[in-house]
Amino acid sequence: MSDPEIARRILRCVDLTDLSENCSEHGTAALCAKALTPHGPVAAVCVWPQMVSLASAGVQGSSVRVATVVNFPGGEDDLDRVCDDIEEALGDGATEIDCVLPYKGLLRGDTAAVREFLGGVRDVVDGSRTLKIILETGALGERPRIEAASRLAIEAGADFLKTSTGKSPVAATPEAAEVMLEVIRASERPVGLKPSGGIRTLAQASAYLDLADRIMSPGWATPSTFRIGASDLYDALIEVIEGPRAKTAED
Repeated sequence: MSDPEIARRILRCVDLTDLSENCSEHGTAALCAKALTPHGPVAAVCVWPQMVSLASAGVQGSSVRVATVVNFPGGEDDLDRVCDDIEEALGDGATEIDCVLPYKGLLRGDTAAVREFLGGVRDVVDGSRTLKIILETGALGERPRIEAASRLAIEAGADFLKTSTGKSPVAATPEAAEVMLEVIRASERPVGLKPSGGIRTLAQASAYLDLADRIMSPGWATPSTFRIGASDLYDALIEVIEGPRAKTAED
C-alpha cells in the first residue's frame, strides 16, 4: 500500500483525543469538526467526562463514537465512584468507556481486588457500549505483568485492551503492544487493541498496524478491532493523504 492509502486506513481507526488540562468547549467543538474529515470519519472522539454531552451533539448523525475516561489517570478511584462516573457519562451520550485498570494494585499483587473492580465496571458498561481497559503498560513494565493485566481484562469482558493513559513517563511501545496482541490472539473471544500515547507520525502509527497485521492476520485491524488514541497524529495523516501543500505567492 502507498503511504496515502496507509494513512487513510489508520485515520479510520483513530480515537481523536483531547484530554489536555486546558480542554475547553471551543476545543471540543473543533475536535468534533476535525473528526468528520472529508477523507473518512475517524472512529471516535475521546474527551473528558464533562465534555461528553457537547461531543455527542457535535458528532450526532455520524458514525463517530464518543469515548470518555474513568479512573483516570491514576487508576486509584474506588469502584462505587467509578461506576457513578460511568453511569453519568453513558447518560450524557458516551458510547465507549476507557477505564484505567488499578495497575498499582496489580503491582502489589492484589489480583483479586483488580478482578473484582473490572467485573464491577463491566456490569455497568452494558454490551451495547464498548469497554476499553487501559493497562498503563509503562508502569507495569515487565512482560509477565503486561500479560497478566491483559488476561485479567479479557476475562472480565473488555472489548479492547489499551496500552496507556498518555499521562505517565512511558506511554505506548510496540513491545508492549506485541505482548497484548499475543494474549488477544490466544483468547477465546474477539478483543481489540488500542495503542495510545506518544503516537504522532505515520511511521509510528504504521508500526502498530504492521504488528496487528503480522500477529492477528492482514486485514484484522479495522475500527471494530483496532484503534490508535492520539491528539497530534491527525494532522500528520491528513498531510500525507493530501500531499505537499502547493506553494503560493505569499510563501
